[in-house]
Amino acid sequence: MKSHDGLVLGLEGTAWNLSAALFGEGLVALHSSPYVPPKGGIHPREAAQHHASMMKEVVGRVLTEPERIRAVAFSQGPGLGPSLRTVATAARALSIALDVPLVGVNHCVAHVEIGRWATGFSDPIVLYASGANTQVLGYLNGRYRIFGETLDIGLGNALDKFARSHDLPHPGGPIIENLAREGDYIELPYTVKGMDLAFSGLVSAAQESTAPLEDVCAGLQETAFAMCVEVTERALAHAGKDEVLLVGGVGANRRLQEMLQVMCEDRGAAFAVPERTFLGDNGAMIAYTGKVMLEHGVTLPLDESQIRPGYRADEVRVTWREDEPGRVFAAGPHEGGVAHGAEAVVEIREEDVVKRRTGKRYRNPGLDRRLITERTRAEARLIATARRAGVPTPVIRDVTADTIVMERVEGEVLKYVTTPETIRLAGEAVGRLHGAGIVHGDLTTSNMIVRGDQCVLIDFGLASTSPEVEARGVDLHVFFQTLESTTEEFEELKQAFVEGYAGAFPEAEEVLAREHEVELRGRYL
Repeated sequence: MKSHDGLVLGLEGTAWNLSAALFGEGLVALHSSPYVPPKGGIHPREAAQHHASMMKEVVGRVLTEPERIRAVAFSQGPGLGPSLRTVATAARALSIALDVPLVGVNHCVAHVEIGRWATGFSDPIVLYASGANTQVLGYLNGRYRIFGETLDIGLGNALDKFARSHDLPHPGGPIIENLAREGDYIELPYTVKGMDLAFSGLVSAAQESTAPLEDVCAGLQETAFAMCVEVTERALAHAGKDEVLLVGGVGANRRLQEMLQVMCEDRGAAFAVPERTFLGDNGAMIAYTGKVMLEHGVTLPLDESQIRPGYRADEVRVTWREDEPGRVFAAGPHEGGVAHGAEAVVEIREEDVVKRRTGKRYRNPGLDRRLITERTRAEARLIATARRAGVPTPVIRDVTADTIVMERVEGEVLKYVTTPETIRLAGEAVGRLHGAGIVHGDLTTSNMIVRGDQCVLIDFGLASTSPEVEARGVDLHVFFQTLESTTEEFEELKQAFVEGYAGAFPEAEEVLAREHEVELRGRYL
């Protein structure tokens, strides 16, 4: 291996942008050549042809001292297959020609790592918003856990899809941002399911709207970004961390930055976004992450260097952070009898609990009022309905437009007492809930209280009635995702939940099969 003071060459080309960079003690060189489709969105084969035709020039612009290169890093996935193959082929050839190791880098993890390096943040909750990916991640015990993500298309692709429907050029995000500044908010569908979210219905409604284009752009941005900030806040509250990092190409949007900044100020958390150079897909993030991986002995034999179009961030063993467990649940359940959740302030009194939904400064006032009213009414109604069906829930004592007074449930929040037995009780409760035709919508271990031989379900703010297998499958997916992101014995705990769920719900097998389908769906669309 070449001297330790050498450089790592990084190649990025997962989608539209071909980029190469050198990283040593800092960024030494960076050059990019973006593929710009003549019309419409990205065409994978044309993007790959662009990358192949520009590879020599892009690499040549940064590779001026080949003798100093000590490794070649490349984006192994996720991404578009043709583009990934083109870059991987070039990386293998360079590795052989320069006689240096090859490092396969996860594109999503690289966004997180360059963000941490550029901002100095240590252990943040990360909102990764790009064309094809929208995820909320946090580090725990050697992996970047995915707290929540899009269930259909990425945020950037959603914006581009809307832009194409109005013959706006690619990429559509910056144009929508400019138009939105001149428009007024209009109401559009808002879809959040626990820590997951979906954009397809929102985009379809925006495309069909007859309002002025500027107003539709304002409504689209305000709605989509509020969804992203809400799930980020929910992950922040659940994990007890105190930093939020925004990465990915959509992170360049000033309105999204502003909304996250306001949310963090209100929660007492720090917020940061890297400089624009490191936000979109770029070779620097691959070179830097490759350098860190190389320094911890992570290299890739040529015969194992196949591309991975569906490569998920939580599959990567983050060996370079193994001495950092990651802080989860650093905050206690409440202080002074008051808990500040992601959506409401909960006052825990001697005999009862008062849950009051407070306004979110980051949300448009009209959207904020609508969500508070809708969720308060629905929560009270569905808690009562579930209780009548035999599901352990608190007794409702009073309801107003933004406040619910309910029985105080004595017990332990499940996220502090996760054992096979307590998780089995949770499975039983959820099975009864689904049997009653209700989906919780926010099934996390923060929203369950173990009381004796029962698991009491609380916080029905995102609940709805639905007989659909899909909705139930998503419900379980949210729970399993949260469980996996915050515990070490996931498989054992998941099995305990399944036993309890199947014992209480005759249609469990079909729902569990659907949950598995949801898990396997590619998020890079």
